[in-house]
Amino acid sequence: MGQSAGFPRRDLLGGTAAGLLLGALPVTAAEAAETSVDTGDTTAGCHGMSTDADWSRFLAGQDPRWERLPRTWYEGPFLGNGFVGVQVYRDQDALKFTVDHSESQDHRPAFGNEWGVARLPIGKVLLTPVGELTGARRRLDLWNAELTGTVTTDKGTLEIRAFVHASRDLMVVDVAPSAGERGFGLTFAPVPAVSPRIVREQPPKGFEPNPPPVTRVEGDTTVVVQPLVAGGRNATAYRTRPASRGGKTLFLSTAHSHPGPEAEARVRSAVAGVSGVSTVDALAVLHRRWWHAFHRRSFLSIPDARLQSFYWIQLYKLASAARAEAPIMATTGPWLEPTPWPSVWYNLNAQLEYWPVHGANHLELDPIPRTIAENGQMLIDGLRPEYRADSMGLRRSADARFADAGFVGVPGPDADAEIGDLPWLLHNVWLSYRHTMDAPILRDVLFPVLRKAMNYYLHFLKPGADGRLHLPPTFSPEYGRAPDCHYDLALIRWSCQTLLDAAKTLRIDDPLAPKWREVLDKLVAFPVDGNGLMVGTGVPFAKSHRHYSHLLAAYPLYLLNVDDPAQAELISKSLAHWISFEGALRGFSFTGAASLSAALGRGDDALDHLREFVTRFVQPNTMYYEAGPVIETPLSAAQSIHDILCQSWGDTIRIFPAVPATWRDVTLHDFRTQGAFLVSAVRKAGVTKFVRVRSLAGEPLKLRPSIPGRLEVEGARSWRQRPDGTVTIDLARGREVLVYARGRRPDTTIAPVPVGEPSTAWGLPALPPAGDLVPVDLAAVLNSDGATSEFYLGDGDFDGSGNTYPAAQLPQTGQTADDGVPFLFVNGSEGTPNNVVGATIPLPAGRYATLHLLGAADTGNAVTTLKVSYVDGSVDLPLRLTGWRAAAAFGESEAVTTNQLHSRAGIQSVKLAIFHQRIPLDPAREVVSVTLPSAATPRPHVFAVTLEKGK
Repeated sequence: MGQSAGFPRRDLLGGTAAGLLLGALPVTAAEAAETSVDTGDTTAGCHGMSTDADWSRFLAGQDPRWERLPRTWYEGPFLGNGFVGVQVYRDQDALKFTVDHSESQDHRPAFGNEWGVARLPIGKVLLTPVGELTGARRRLDLWNAELTGTVTTDKGTLEIRAFVHASRDLMVVDVAPSAGERGFGLTFAPVPAVSPRIVREQPPKGFEPNPPPVTRVEGDTTVVVQPLVAGGRNATAYRTRPASRGGKTLFLSTAHSHPGPEAEARVRSAVAGVSGVSTVDALAVLHRRWWHAFHRRSFLSIPDARLQSFYWIQLYKLASAARAEAPIMATTGPWLEPTPWPSVWYNLNAQLEYWPVHGANHLELDPIPRTIAENGQMLIDGLRPEYRADSMGLRRSADARFADAGFVGVPGPDADAEIGDLPWLLHNVWLSYRHTMDAPILRDVLFPVLRKAMNYYLHFLKPGADGRLHLPPTFSPEYGRAPDCHYDLALIRWSCQTLLDAAKTLRIDDPLAPKWREVLDKLVAFPVDGNGLMVGTGVPFAKSHRHYSHLLAAYPLYLLNVDDPAQAELISKSLAHWISFEGALRGFSFTGAASLSAALGRGDDALDHLREFVTRFVQPNTMYYEAGPVIETPLSAAQSIHDILCQSWGDTIRIFPAVPATWRDVTLHDFRTQGAFLVSAVRKAGVTKFVRVRSLAGEPLKLRPSIPGRLEVEGARSWRQRPDGTVTIDLARGREVLVYARGRRPDTTIAPVPVGEPSTAWGLPALPPAGDLVPVDLAAVLNSDGATSEFYLGDGDFDGSGNTYPAAQLPQTGQTADDGVPFLFVNGSEGTPNNVVGATIPLPAGRYATLHLLGAADTGNAVTTLKVSYVDGSVDLPLRLTGWRAAAAFGESEAVTTNQLHSRAGIQSVKLAIFHQRIPLDPAREVVSVTLPSAATPRPHVFAVTLEKGK
């Protein structure tokens, strides 16, 4: 994958661990309360999860499975290697394998991030059966990173095996048909190289379209070249060869280069390289070797089967989407779909995407330090010329190298100046340094860039009448403008302290150090009111807001933390106030609330927030959307699980700081913490049995092991235990210690914990059998868009006047229920239909007593008829459906309610509803379809249908 014009494959983080613990505190008298104990320099290792069989068995229990065909990106399986991304779902009469590349983008920054440097799609592989698709049974094998299974048609079956090679730009799809499907097709089709932003708007004036792709057939290889107006190209090469039993195997490579044409040579070489491989199994050897080594780098097991599987799918997702040598992930990861967010967002998305890599011990997936090191000039050019001499800044959204049009804002009462995004991204670099203690990250990246990011703030900090330093109005993501904005004050405090600590570690006598100390001494305090932390001075938190930018000091910066009871009370009050405002809350609101709760030591609250996130927002394949596909939120939920199980902020490692009461058993192994330690710990029946810590850098170790009473520490040269149970340990680099209750040397086996809360697999379960209740899939007949996101109010129209439901308050996970009746509910990407008006809805064959529908009328109550077609004829039945703004008028129940209405002019506080109406059917006749009236006024809209058999 490496190439001169793209991202070279090299590891910035591979240096020798070095440096001192940033912010380390001296040993106090209280810490020295007990006599130092010298137990020699022995080691005490853990054992278990050591064989391929152990891992294969465990991960098989986490695999997502599909018992029916997925219809969209947020239902289907996904494959990737940080560069090539593939998603698999139905495309009309075919099964589609999307083909995308994380480097593929336009290069015209003058047109902005949404068009000029937007990600660009590549194409799709279509598996077209002979017969009509009828079902599927497939599994995403996490251990081997392969999709396997069977697709069924009315003519036979197609056995599928597919993977994206872990270390080559190569996709492999192997298909073995039954006799009736031997004429199946397996072809690649390019798609136009246009920004996915097209789902929302037309290109800007003067934006020349990229030319069409050029396809050439050269023997058994086909090459597709997509030239770009700005230079460079996308290139795809593929070949298909016969396989056993009349099957076919497709080998496909895709790449991007700019400004040169190198992509074409790379894909030709990649496809030519498989000519000598006799079997797909042989090609998969190195692929599996990479993935097996990846999984073994850490281990985590919790008794909640749903969340445990979710967690392991997120690690698989990260490794499919990220590499240290790959681009920083755009909002969709490598899997590109129609979206209003076609580039990289740096005010939260990029940060959340990569937090889990640290604790999970996967720094090989972290591109942020390298990207900043290689693109410093972009961070200078992002500022207005008068600030470039000594400062750097980062725009809210740009490409993976920080290119975009315009400049970082200048604070002021009339500007939305979001100026904290560079230090916010540098916090990720600091985390990478702290989890590795690699001096080059601190010396060559963090310190010099953070110094210039802080300089930009210094241009605007001014003393007020109170003698404190104040900041003019800046923009709090995504709340609004405020002077002394919490988001910026928190980042200023963190930046100054980090720079002072770094200068000390690097032994730099920096002339700006006195200024950094002055800022820490004189910076205005965080604005606070009766509800807790404010957005800024004079700007209380007073509306629903998904982003926790006004709580940054508490999490993840921990400038305010639970060690101070007054600060803990302030965090608690602020969290409760923020999360109480429904309306604009989204998935990462609840993952943030989970991590904030964990920071307070409230494990039950953290679990409640995580479960609310999973229940309300997570899609069948664990993906997520906000107007379009976005990848960061499920990954941040993995970090929330980390925060529940282990925290290492400040100078202390905290083991099981916020474990929920129901998680009686937990296993954690080789979890990486700040200070570059690998931690293992086992909890059984609510009691921590042991903690093992291995030092990778020789840093001071301060540990809260969550083991009551007097402790034993094996392997330490010396150690001290405070009365509160905290332990300080002298631990050399490369050595490890075992901590446990004195007199109770534990079994140090690492193994999965028993499942206390079982769950069905992620993916798509089979629909209920044709029995009592049969949900109907409406995806093929949806023809009306009645919902909009809060980000763009111009794409939907429910009532003919441009008004819509708020998408954030409609069911998010593809399903809902009312009065015990399950429904499939589509609430997809921006600009896509989500309800049916005036159309015929095909129904699964059978005899049913009741038609349950979720719907509402638009401009008033609808009193009309619908036509039910049976095998032996049709009949018109009364349809009475209440208007969406009214209370139920015809005996319906309110299945879904919202407290907002979206209009083209803005968001209004209006209650809306979707009603559950029941229509009796003739249980003696076999139903075929139901047809909604096409000319009725008001119009009935149907969002979901379920059929019920008679008793």
